[in-house]
Amino acid sequence: MKTSLMLHPVLRQLLLAQPGKLIAGAVLAALTVVAGMALLGLSGWFITATSIAGLHASTAIVFDVFGPSAGIRLLAIGRTGSRYAERLVTHDATFAALAAIRVQLFRGWSRPEAAGRLLRQPARLLFRLTADIDALEALYLRLLVPAFSALCAALLAGVALGVMQWQLGVGLALWLLAAGGGIGWVVARRARRPAIVRSRAIEKLRSGAIDLLAGQTDLVMAGRIDAQCAALARIDASLAQADFAQQRLETAAGAAYGVAGSALLSGVLLAVAGLAQQQALSVPAAALALLVALTAVEPFAGLRRGALEAGRMLLAMRRLAPRLDAREAAAPPADRATGLRLERVSAAHAGSNVAILHDISLHMAAGERVAVIGPSGAGKSTLLAIAARELAPLSGCVSAPRACLLTQKTQLFQDSLRDNLRLADPSASDAQLWQALHAAGLDGEVRAFAGGLDTMLGEGGLGLSGGQARRLALARLFLHESTLWLLDEATEALNAQTAIDVLQRLRARSAGRTLLIASHLRREAALADRLLRIRDGRIVEDVRRGTDAFEAALAGLRGD
Repeated sequence: MKTSLMLHPVLRQLLLAQPGKLIAGAVLAALTVVAGMALLGLSGWFITATSIAGLHASTAIVFDVFGPSAGIRLLAIGRTGSRYAERLVTHDATFAALAAIRVQLFRGWSRPEAAGRLLRQPARLLFRLTADIDALEALYLRLLVPAFSALCAALLAGVALGVMQWQLGVGLALWLLAAGGGIGWVVARRARRPAIVRSRAIEKLRSGAIDLLAGQTDLVMAGRIDAQCAALARIDASLAQADFAQQRLETAAGAAYGVAGSALLSGVLLAVAGLAQQQALSVPAAALALLVALTAVEPFAGLRRGALEAGRMLLAMRRLAPRLDAREAAAPPADRATGLRLERVSAAHAGSNVAILHDISLHMAAGERVAVIGPSGAGKSTLLAIAARELAPLSGCVSAPRACLLTQKTQLFQDSLRDNLRLADPSASDAQLWQALHAAGLDGEVRAFAGGLDTMLGEGGLGLSGGQARRLALARLFLHESTLWLLDEATEALNAQTAIDVLQRLRARSAGRTLLIASHLRREAALADRLLRIRDGRIVEDVRRGTDAFEAALAGLRGD
């Protein structure tokens, strides 16, 4: 795929997320640069003109000092105000755009097999959310905005000097664009490789350090601790080399811009001196031209930082583009049917082609309750992952409505109780949240908390007992607008009394919903009206309530 096509989704998401604010920020940045140039030029003209006018009493009396003074003050105040507004608008727009990109990125990871990818590469995907997204921030703030400001500065300088003499203005503008833009382009090309090396080295260093800290006991027992430390040292050395290369380029770029600015200033000085000598240009106008030329190179020098990070930006855009493509990021639509239908489905673990489910066919009517039983490793959880659309089948067809999965592991976040509940329904009112908590049997305990719904939880739901955490997950299930509930050993880690209460509440609230339960516990399977026994990835038994085979299969499961 061509680079332009790869970058298109990223640029589209970045530039179209907050187009009004992004354009306003760029205009304000250019206005700040232009105001600075005009301020210095007008000040130089005013000082020079005042000095010349003061040489004679007649000119000193008629010389207007109030108009230029007011202009200087207006430009000074305007520059300060535009600088403040530019920082406010550009950063607000950037953060809003990056927030939208993060949402789109999460949607890209919510497709089938997303959970498997997260488990296999958590450090790499975390790096995408932090360093790569930050690189997109630099793309706008350090490259696009400075480039636009530099272009406006070149045009202003060209027009200002072009009014005095058009050849001088055209020459100045062309020199600024050629020298200033050319230096930035050369720096970006030469900094691309060290920037990419640096970005990848930081990613590897972070991942390796986490592995070293988390697995140091295993590494010591395996005699690999020294090898791991040596590997980290090599990565750190490559990072230091990349930093040194970028520092050398930054120094060289600063020197190049200094030389370009000096050459420009010298050329303009010679040109305006000749024009002044020929009386084609006044001395105050010559001073204005010199000061405008002096400040015109500064915006181009601001491109240096962005050019040094251009390689990092390019790498980030390439890595994020596949998950930001609207066609790929869209989650697979749920079927309108309220039942579940699997036709000759075979499936494997994420990233593997070795099937663990073989030719599974399952038809569930709307409102039907089915429990899948069998030994550990038989494929029960994989079957639920297929129904939840978290895993794509190797073959076969899946027709499933919107589903909600409840497992024995409760996923809670370091946030308030309210926001943990609203993961299921962001628009839910407090009354709906209390209703769901009441249905889950947790409302009384939450009301006893000092913060109520605003009670903050720690990492992983720290602050709640195991039973409270499970009831909170149950309340979240009740809030979710889904017709298919998937229960994967939902009461495995609970004591018998709590588990029975949770299952009774599930039974009371599941009327009209389709239930698919994976379990080896009798109390959970008793919710079902139909039992499917799965062995070695194949359905070997299908029995219904009211038959002796059903009672025998239920009795064979583990009790409380």
